[in-house]
Amino acid sequence: MVIVVMGVSGSGKTTVGKLLAERLGWEFRDGDDFHPPANVAKMRSGTPLTDEDRRPWLLAIQTFMRQCRADGQSAVVACSALKESYRDLLLRTEPWVRFVHLHGSRDLIAQRMRARAGHFMPPALLDSQLATLEPPMDCLSVDISAEPAELVAGIQEQLGLLPGKATA
Repeated sequence: MVIVVMGVSGSGKTTVGKLLAERLGWEFRDGDDFHPPANVAKMRSGTPLTDEDRRPWLLAIQTFMRQCRADGQSAVVACSALKESYRDLLLRTEPWVRFVHLHGSRDLIAQRMRARAGHFMPPALLDSQLATLEPPMDCLSVDISAEPAELVAGIQEQLGLLPGKATA
């Protein structure tokens, strides 16, 4: 199984994804690490990515997901996956892929973005992310107002996943 922890920048994808993977004994990969340098430079400069910019990035994540499946490994991937078409590229209809959408108030997410240091995504791009987001209707939706450990426990319970368990 591959779980894609999705949401806008600042929603806690990396924090929750890492903790979930750790609790399950699965590999964790941050979608940000799949971006080509040109995408990172563009975001760092405050310019939102286009669909054309995102496609090679999403396909690189898809390749990783397919390799996990081929290797019989489970993983958690943190990826914004803002549009349905992006989630399609990330194999949303495959039975071995699950999406978890982290969402919360704009104010809370903006506060978190301002508090983090060293991330290439500036808080100024939050509104463009929120405008791009097509909230998924076919996945687990999690409000981010609780602490990460509580969120992860809820995700595990909702997906029927015990530590080390590879399938639901």
